[in-house]
Amino acid sequence: MRVMAQMGMVMNLDKCIGCHTCSVTCKQAWTNRAGTEYVWFNNVETRPGQGYPRRYEDQEQWRGGWTLNKRGRLSLRTGSRAKRLFSIFSSPVQPKLEDYYEPWTYDYETLIDAPLGDDFPVARPKSLITGEDTKITWSANWDDDLGGASEMGHLDPIVERVRRESEDKIKLQFEKTFMFYLPRICEHCLNPSCMASCPSGAIYKRAEDGIVLVDQDRCRGWRQCITGCPYKKIYFNHKTGKAEKCTLCYPRLEVGIPTVCSETCVGRLRYLGLFLYDADRVTEAASTPDPKDLYEAQLDLMLDPNDPEVIAAVRAQGDIPDDWMDAARRSPVYALAKTYRVALPLHPEYRTMPMVWYIPPLSPIVDLLRDQGHDSEAAGTLFGAIEALRIPVEYLAELFTAGDTDIITGVLWRLAAMRSYLRDITLERERDESIPEAVGMTGESIYAMYRLLAIAKYEDRYVIPTAHYERAHELEELGCSLDFDGGPYGNESGMFGEASGRPTPVAVETFHALKERQTSDAAASGESLRGRVNLLNWDGNGAPPGLFPPKDAAPDASAGGSS
Repeated sequence: MRVMAQMGMVMNLDKCIGCHTCSVTCKQAWTNRAGTEYVWFNNVETRPGQGYPRRYEDQEQWRGGWTLNKRGRLSLRTGSRAKRLFSIFSSPVQPKLEDYYEPWTYDYETLIDAPLGDDFPVARPKSLITGEDTKITWSANWDDDLGGASEMGHLDPIVERVRRESEDKIKLQFEKTFMFYLPRICEHCLNPSCMASCPSGAIYKRAEDGIVLVDQDRCRGWRQCITGCPYKKIYFNHKTGKAEKCTLCYPRLEVGIPTVCSETCVGRLRYLGLFLYDADRVTEAASTPDPKDLYEAQLDLMLDPNDPEVIAAVRAQGDIPDDWMDAARRSPVYALAKTYRVALPLHPEYRTMPMVWYIPPLSPIVDLLRDQGHDSEAAGTLFGAIEALRIPVEYLAELFTAGDTDIITGVLWRLAAMRSYLRDITLERERDESIPEAVGMTGESIYAMYRLLAIAKYEDRYVIPTAHYERAHELEELGCSLDFDGGPYGNESGMFGEASGRPTPVAVETFHALKERQTSDAAASGESLRGRVNLLNWDGNGAPPGLFPPKDAAPDASAGGSS
């Protein structure tokens, strides 16, 4: 048994309101550079829906993840090493730009500086890739809130799969059943297929915390990792010619701060903590023949930090410090995934052993009962509805348990039991201990789960052990996604934040203006600003020409007096 630590995340889908704050803050922190305009390390998808990039779950087309060969051994869906070598210069199974979207800005310069005339000036959309006029047809989250619509629902690959299995039931009930939001980041898998696909060995998994990163110095831009990742969470930076991906905000985690997406989440639906797992059994677990058994196989990989055998193994190996072991014992992700068994992995059938887990939503069932006039929190009503509403259970099973509806039903029963049991406590009624017994739990464990899911404090949701100074040399990253010629913002400054249609992001303008201001005694004016100033960059250090009217300027009498 080789015990290793893995940072993991759990998201409670009942709490996601689809506000995209996590996506925006991640975008600002990590992907606001030239070449990453279309890149979203974090995105929020409406389900049912196509996802981002479009239909990424259709592995018959994209060939991502692992499969078992005729001998029962793991092999990449993209084929043998020789087959991948022959397609190294041209991979036909990668998403195209239209599967993401062509990022754009607007021609603000024409809008602002257009001369007086009879026509109303407009800011035409300009491609941030080519700089030419473009037509806006699709974007990330373009299908937002259209999950239940008949125009979009049928485009979901999972809907297609479920419909093939039960055509009539889907036609009659599916469109009125449910809609929910699914936030997605890189899964930081235990068995990452992106790492196995990389010809140059640039993708690696950190031994200390399991975070999967891309070494920018070794990356040669082959893009095989994009094909290999079934979640399509690796992106190609067309500016640097390198692959980039979610880093799980490792610089923040090393000092005990949550990821940006977690810190800014409005619904407080994310949990961060440590898993301990047996690294010697990862391949064996991923090779489980029946895809429906992969969830249990992955659960078996997770080790109990209170187990004396595990503690002895950790001490013998000496790789995991005592404070990390304490963090593993207090880990909310371990509690939700293994202790209470309400968190599930996304698409375990890909055999990558993902480490971002989800608590499936119960709200659609509760909302439907309430709208029909039933007591939606009563145990008998709620349990019966879960059993009767088979369509959402089947859909959720395709997402989280490779189609095993019994596991999904068990999770929803435990969540329903928590609601019913806690309602009696809130209303000061006599506790009905038969409710937790019906789902194999006790009243004490149900209440503990409620505290973690409903009223957990900051320190309970984020249990993040800090990096050790004596291991600092192991945490040094030689290749960062911001490391390329000219620095992270190697473009010249312009007068508008988006460079008025030129393919330069706003952060580039901000960077150069700040650099110019901080390295001079005057304000950041000059030729690049052409007498204008970006107020986002101005902090009162001088006043560029044109910021304020001249002091000796007299009011224009022809304008009808002062205002």
